[in-house]
Amino acid sequence: MNAMESRVDLLIKVGYTVIAFSQTVQKRVDPKTHVNVLDALIARLRPRAGVLYLKRLNIVLDQDSEKGFGLINANVPLFNSYDLLALVPTTQTTFSLACLTHSLPSQLTAHVISLPLTLPRLPYHLKHTLVRTAIKNGCVFEINYVGALGGEQDATLVDADAAESGPGAKRNWWAATRELIRVTKGKGLIISGGVVVEADIRPPRDVANLIAVSGLAQDAAHDACTKNAKSVVARAQTRKTYRAVLSEPKVVFPDGWAASDSSAAEPSLNAESNTSAQKRPRQDSEPSPAATPLAGTSSRKKKRKQNLQAGT
Repeated sequence: MNAMESRVDLLIKVGYTVIAFSQTVQKRVDPKTHVNVLDALIARLRPRAGVLYLKRLNIVLDQDSEKGFGLINANVPLFNSYDLLALVPTTQTTFSLACLTHSLPSQLTAHVISLPLTLPRLPYHLKHTLVRTAIKNGCVFEINYVGALGGEQDATLVDADAAESGPGAKRNWWAATRELIRVTKGKGLIISGGVVVEADIRPPRDVANLIAVSGLAQDAAHDACTKNAKSVVARAQTRKTYRAVLSEPKVVFPDGWAASDSSAAEPSLNAESNTSAQKRPRQDSEPSPAATPLAGTSSRKKKRKQNLQAGT
């Protein structure tokens, strides 16, 4: 426990104010055997002013979990104990499910998709349609900077073939990260640590500069470390209030308000509306000159008739 306290102090010292403690599970989440170990851990931590602790659950999706990995309505109380839900797809089928199905608004929405960037090759193709749909639904793609350093990975991810460590993993991370930035065009990205050893912890500004080397713009890298991550935490809270029942609003009248005042004001409004509804008198009441017959034309017609009668 002392080692955890010292690590939290180090994170705060380098500039972090939101710390997410992760619990990784492989394959299907069984409510009978699953235990939230983060509740007891955070309860024992010393509270620190201005620092937010979050509980995050990472679910590794592989071939065994394609038919179902526990994200059903019956297990909603189990997942409500976590602040963030993250999916780690390792096959093309699970990647499609994560982008299309589990990114939709619901009580089981997974707002983070973490890709195995340290593998020799991504196990699926990053299709533009899938990535854009996930981003449109409010999901983000996570980049763990520990892979850029070649640092130690989570043991559960390594056992699930979702991560690797060593110099080769570092080279794989740079290639996969550039591909992810190209497909997403720098949008819908967050940068996390994924750090296991304290020696791999880096300050936020150093992380932004590190990601900028991979082709991401400087402002986009800064947003991925700050703005985008904050938005994800805020959106994740809506998972617990999805389809919530709101109280019926009631109209509260101030003191001294009388119903007679409103009724007395109505006739005056009606009178004003009646006067405004009257038609304006027409100024040009005289007939137009085209409607009045000309005197010269009538006299000419009479003379023609007289001449015709005299001729006959």
